[in-house]
Amino acid sequence: MALEFFRENEQIFNTLFEAASEGVIVVDSQQTIVTANQAALLMFGYEKDELLGEHLNILIPLRYKSNHHQHFDKFMKDSEKRQMGHGRDLFGVKKNGTQFPVEAGLNPFKVDGERFVMSLIVDITIRKENQQRIRELNAELEDKIKIRTRELRHTVDNLEKEITKRKEAEKRIKLALKQEKELNELKTKFLSLVSHEFKTPLSGILTSATLAEKYTQTEQQEKRTKHLATIKNKVHYLNNILNDFLSLERLESGNVNYKYTAFSLNKLVNEVIYNANVTLKYGQEIEYDSEMEDITLYQDEKILELILSNLIGNSIKYSPENSTIYFRIFPAEGKIIFEVEDEGMGIPQKDQKHIFERYFRAENALLNQGTGIGLNIVKVHLENMGGNIKFESVENKGTKFTVILPNQNR
Repeated sequence: MALEFFRENEQIFNTLFEAASEGVIVVDSQQTIVTANQAALLMFGYEKDELLGEHLNILIPLRYKSNHHQHFDKFMKDSEKRQMGHGRDLFGVKKNGTQFPVEAGLNPFKVDGERFVMSLIVDITIRKENQQRIRELNAELEDKIKIRTRELRHTVDNLEKEITKRKEAEKRIKLALKQEKELNELKTKFLSLVSHEFKTPLSGILTSATLAEKYTQTEQQEKRTKHLATIKNKVHYLNNILNDFLSLERLESGNVNYKYTAFSLNKLVNEVIYNANVTLKYGQEIEYDSEMEDITLYQDEKILELILSNLIGNSIKYSPENSTIYFRIFPAEGKIIFEVEDEGMGIPQKDQKHIFERYFRAENALLNQGTGIGLNIVKVHLENMGGNIKFESVENKGTKFTVILPNQNR
């Protein structure tokens, strides 16, 4: 009777179910399949006539069938809408015998006094694969950190042995212990920082990728584009973090070799602005003189791009939506001056003296993403290149950074 009812009203149910991107399967109280939409048929690899009238067990792996009947009877007794599985991994089985992970929501309803259950099913194979990849990446990161920790420990041990051979043994050992404590604190802070700063964007990428794959219809392109833009934004952010850590490692090891060449300032500025536009919040804009007369600089082009990108990126990050970032350039005799000014949260007065310290985060910026090393890298690079940086800031009104860099004429 139930099967006949759904066949008689097939056009109505097609209209309701076929637009859904999730698989839809309806069973009666005896778990007999009475209808299924096209998404479900494609998911499990069946033709519609092959499923209608079959027991739901045809879609359930053998190892779950013995418990499924009890779960279904209990659900029919409770008769409430809920997510299936409650923390357990769920799997379906295709016509060819292939098993795959799924999410399923159960929705009971009645028609002419007869009880039915509608299952909304989503294939989460890609999501599971992405989660596994993230776990593997985290494991790789932990292994690298352990190796680095052992190397640092070995270095500290050798230092302590050398100290014990010297006349001022007690004084030198105390100093070494103090340095070790600071190193461990720095290491702990670094691990916490890396974990947080990578986990948040990666989670955003995974979520957007999962949502984007659901929008398969042409009319859903806008939603798909939105999630793809989020993925690009997160990847851009992760790339900037990696560049910062790479710069920091080179500065600490003394392996920075500045490559001074003559280049077009307009070309560099256009690249910086183009990359920054990708990360703008809603309603934000960068105001700069796009018609400025071109100037030839003799400096390290890549390092200058890093410096300007860092300052503009901070202004975007710490400014609200619908605000303006001002980027100004003032050529002068033998030098060039850059200004980056925003209308953002500003820097509290008590934090301003620490703003260029490594890993320091201002009190009002702790909830924002960031590593606390960008401004330190900028300051060290500028000093190495014969320049300097200063700033003015008022909390809740904005900040202006000024960079002065020599232009070596060649």
